[in-house]
Amino acid sequence: MTFIRNRWYIAAWDGEVANAPLSRKICGDVIVLYRKLNGNVVALRDACPHRLLPLSLGTREGDSLRCKYHGMLLGEDGSPQEMPLVNEKPNKSLCTQSYAVAEKYRYIWVWIGDREKADENTIPNFWPCDTEGWVFDGGYSRVACDYRLFIDNLMDLTHETYVHAGSIGQKELMESPLETSVNGNTVTLSRWMPNISPPPFWRDALQQDTPVDRWQICEFIEPCSVNIDVGVSPTKNNDSLEDHNSGVRGFVIDSMTPETESSCHYFWGMARNFQIGDQGLTQRIKAGQDSIFNEDIEILERQQQSIIDNPDMRFRNLSIDSGGAHARRIILRLQGEENE
Repeated sequence: MTFIRNRWYIAAWDGEVANAPLSRKICGDVIVLYRKLNGNVVALRDACPHRLLPLSLGTREGDSLRCKYHGMLLGEDGSPQEMPLVNEKPNKSLCTQSYAVAEKYRYIWVWIGDREKADENTIPNFWPCDTEGWVFDGGYSRVACDYRLFIDNLMDLTHETYVHAGSIGQKELMESPLETSVNGNTVTLSRWMPNISPPPFWRDALQQDTPVDRWQICEFIEPCSVNIDVGVSPTKNNDSLEDHNSGVRGFVIDSMTPETESSCHYFWGMARNFQIGDQGLTQRIKAGQDSIFNEDIEILERQQQSIIDNPDMRFRNLSIDSGGAHARRIILRLQGEENE
């Protein structure tokens, strides 16, 4: 197993979960999600305890789910409220697993491990997603690759020069030094690019064509997220890696929830602090991200297949791989601690 169970994982965007049941496999567990009448989300194992038909094929009745096979009605806690024969008393020993669930930062989070250990205060801090003065939106893709390959990819932005040559790639990415730091379970990879010409996206965001300082600060947040602080400010403003708020700034939000050992759910988006009332810009950024991330997905799915096809070969780490390598070591250590 390559993932940590006693953690919060994003299961869906808030808008994906409505009255109709939604099925999604998280860390090997197939889960059904739906909203109660009051809007709160329920998460159950997606299997009727009677004959194991997926509950997601059923229908919501009040705050409960009715199995489509024999009509057993299951409550929000996974226990039966009605048996197939309505004159039979509900057998409470027939119960499907329920999961702790939370809604925060526009995401539905599910705790996969021991429910008694679930603490909403340990949900990863995605503060730009719900802070005044910022706007956030994004999308979702199912990707046929190990979630750790995505972490490697996002903690090594030198790939932008080649994979994204027509969009966000810039030769300065290969020329600027990288700084990697580890603080507990967090890995930070920083790059400062002083006095350069802004790439098209950031020139338009800044609404001026002037020499800029550009930054990229990638932060791995266990168990499976990478948030990237990005932006530019006019060089004349004398911003720094530690203080860079005079220009335009965004956070690329990336969370790769494991589905299986070789597939994941990719929840992506961007929070920004410029032109926050421009809904058209929000949609254009979302469309642009979708196009850019599809370039990554093509690479990563081909990489995953190559790993399967070449079992006798292993990765070799270069200096540009330091961020991802540190993240993998943290994941491995946390897995070991969980299994002790």
